Amino acid sequence: MRSRAALSIRLRLCVLAILAVAALPCLATEVAVLKNGFSIRHERREVVGDTTRLYVSADGSSFVDVPTAEIEHFEAAPEESKSPLLTKNSRTVAPGASLFSATSVFSRSGTVDLNDVVQSASGRYRLDPDLVNSVIKAESGFNARAVSPKGAQGLMQLMPGTASQLGVPNEFDPQANVEGGTKYLRELLERYNFDLVKALAAYNAGPQRVEQFGGVPPYYETRAYVARVVRDFNKKKAAEEKAAPSSSPKTAASKHASAKTQGSAGKAQKSPLVPAKTNTAQASR
Repeated sequence: MRSRAALSIRLRLCVLAILAVAALPCLATEVAVLKNGFSIRHERREVVGDTTRLYVSADGSSFVDVPTAEIEHFEAAPEESKSPLLTKNSRTVAPGASLFSATSVFSRSGTVDLNDVVQSASGRYRLDPDLVNSVIKAESGFNARAVSPKGAQGLMQLMPGTASQLGVPNEFDPQANVEGGTKYLRELLERYNFDLVKALAAYNAGPQRVEQFGGVPPYYETRAYVARVVRDFNKKKAAEEKAAPSSSPKTAASKHASAKTQGSAGKAQKSPLVPAKTNTAQASR
C-alpha cells in the first residue's frame, strides 16, 4: 500500500512538473507558422489566455500577440534567417502592421484607418471598396510593409516604376499606396472595357502579358490570384446581401460588380461602381 501511495505521489509530482515547464515561456529562437500564410520569427513565446505572445526582441520590449488558434505550428528558425522577423510566402514584411484584420495600418505619421483610406480612394475612382479591399488582401494581407521578391511594395504591391508613373512618392505610405493602386486598377478596368477578370490579371501579371495571350495568361500564380480576389469579393457581397433586409427593394446604390468563377473561368456583372463586362475568359494566375 505504501509503495502504491508513494508511486501515486511521484506520478502527481511528475505531472505537476510537466505542467509547470509547459507554462514557462519558450526561450528558443523559433518561427511561428500561421494559418494565413505569415511566419513570425521570435526569440521566445508565452501563452496568455487565448493569445500567444511572440517576443520578437531578446529583451522582451517588442512582441506580437497572435490568437493561438491562428498558429499552424512552430519550427526552428534557420540560422541564416536573422531578419526580417515576419515573412509571408517569400515576401518580407516588417513588424507593426496588422496581420489579421483590415482595420488599421501604420505609417510614419501614426496609425491610419484603412477603411477610411479605401473608402476615400474608391469614391474618387468610382470603384467598389470591397473590390479594393479584396485586392489588398490578395496582394499584401493588409501589411503596409510587404515587399515581394520582384520588388513590389506596400499594401497594393506597386512596382517602383508603376508607383512613379502613378505619382506615388512612397510605396510604404498606406494612403499614397492605396490611392495609386486604386487609380491603377481603375485604369486597367477602363483599358479592358471593364472586364474585371482581365483587369485583375493585368494587375498581377502586367498588361503586356494579358495582351500577349489575348486574355488571362496561362500562369498558375495569375490564375490563383484572380480566383482568390474574385472569391473574396463575391464572399463580401454575399454577406452584404444576407445581412440586408429581404423586404427592402434593391436600389442602384446596392448593386455591385459580382465576378463568378467556375473552375478557372470567371464572369463579372455590370455595376454603377464597377461596370464589369460579362466575360468568360479563364482566370489565370
